Amino acid sequence: MKVLKLSGQGLPQSWISLEQAVLHYAADEVRWEVGAQVALFRGGHNAMTGEQSLIAVSSIIGTKGVPNINPFDLKPGLTNGKLFARDRNICAYCGGDFHEDELTREHIIPFAQNGKDHWMNVVTACRACNHRKSNRTPEQARMPLLYAPYVPSLWEDFILRNRRILADQMEFLMAHLPKSSRLHG
Repeated sequence: MKVLKLSGQGLPQSWISLEQAVLHYAADEVRWEVGAQVALFRGGHNAMTGEQSLIAVSSIIGTKGVPNINPFDLKPGLTNGKLFARDRNICAYCGGDFHEDELTREHIIPFAQNGKDHWMNVVTACRACNHRKSNRTPEQARMPLLYAPYVPSLWEDFILRNRRILADQMEFLMAHLPKSSRLHG
């Protein structure tokens, strides 16, 4: 289970472990929290009062300080898992819905024609369509794209990179997606 760590201004920073979240709480770096309590950690007992320390961890935390990096300057890393999730496991050529094991990263403009490996030049394709298209463009292969590629937003990237998102975390992230996102479907 991961905790969604946000900046104090509410911009996603990272998915962190429960242990990392506890460190933020213990260092008094949590400015605010949202969502359900996902864990309760019990610490030692106070020598004076005998009271045991407790740290309750929420599923979404906003931390103090200003991030060193402008999150809008970040380009989401391209992985097959995130690509297939962006495209909802749908082949861009035949429209079939496939299991991840049957999908490939398909370059619209192939490497053989100086195509690059970036979000705007890749789509999800089943193995049969990828093989049929080969080292040709969709026009050359007479295989039109059924949907256009796009670069995921910061919010979409946080959804795409974590397979086990809690309901309250998903609700928070989905509320910030662009209207054009395929993840709404």
